[in-house]
Amino acid sequence: MRALVLEGKDTPLTVKDWPDPQPKENEVVVDIKAAAFNRRDFFITQELYPGIRYPGILGSDGAGTIDGREVLINPNIGWGDNPNCQSKSYTILGMPTFGTMAEKVAVGADRIIDKPAHLSWEEAAAIPLGGLTAYRATFTRGAMKSSDTVLINGVGGGVATFALQFALAIGAKVFVTSGSQEKIDKAVALGAAGGVSYKKEDWWKDMMEQSGPIDLIIDSAGGPGFNNLIRLCNNAARIVMYGGTLGSIPKLSPQRIFWKQLSILGSTMGNDQEFVDMVQFIDEHKIKPAVDRVYSLEEAPKAMEQMKNSTQFGKLVVKI
Repeated sequence: MRALVLEGKDTPLTVKDWPDPQPKENEVVVDIKAAAFNRRDFFITQELYPGIRYPGILGSDGAGTIDGREVLINPNIGWGDNPNCQSKSYTILGMPTFGTMAEKVAVGADRIIDKPAHLSWEEAAAIPLGGLTAYRATFTRGAMKSSDTVLINGVGGGVATFALQFALAIGAKVFVTSGSQEKIDKAVALGAAGGVSYKKEDWWKDMMEQSGPIDLIIDSAGGPGFNNLIRLCNNAARIVMYGGTLGSIPKLSPQRIFWKQLSILGSTMGNDQEFVDMVQFIDEHKIKPAVDRVYSLEEAPKAMEQMKNSTQFGKLVVKI
């Protein structure tokens, strides 16, 4: 089979011949129709992720067929029995296991779920990791309701865009931030009520004028700007963090947190039941993931360059 292979740190991704997977007991082989990149894949190429082995095949997201059955792959491996937190042995498809950026992949038979019929292969492949992370962040951890005013901080990435779509699907009022006016405009076109650039000084004041106090904030950045998110919070608001691309949070004000009765919640990925619920939610609401661009397998290294520059709105998909 053909596969996108990572040979080592600071080495270019290459498409090459690779042995077909040999399924172990209780595994099945999926013929991949499309796969998608996540920020996780970029971090792996930079050795900013545990459990890396070379050579390896990237990819946590994939959709394909098993004997004609159209399926999605749940990328969770070993979440464990506690629905509230992953186990110590938890891993994600695509490293250290071989992932979906190949013509075939072997996964546990219990990792398979039927593909929603309204989705193309490329749209379906965009769902698994980003959709699951957004679903847990918004609904399980964030307890999102239709009456909420929601802020998606840093819209454009896969998880943030899913969070936007999930909030809109239940009728919440949604606002966004981005460093790109183009991404704000695209979010508004999807249904966001407004947005501001976090590059503006005191941007939170402009946001407050648009949105009023925020009930739920979904954030992947952390960093110095996190204090501005706290300023925007309504009393008893929730802030859910699923990433920390801007690093630690300096000069955090505990007074604003306790006086406003805020909840700051961590979230990552999601359990197997949440994956089932997430796919059902997408099917029920006929949500179509935002796909920024579709690459061929041979072009896939170019997708990683786009991921590095963060120019995408939604997902970068590879058609196998």
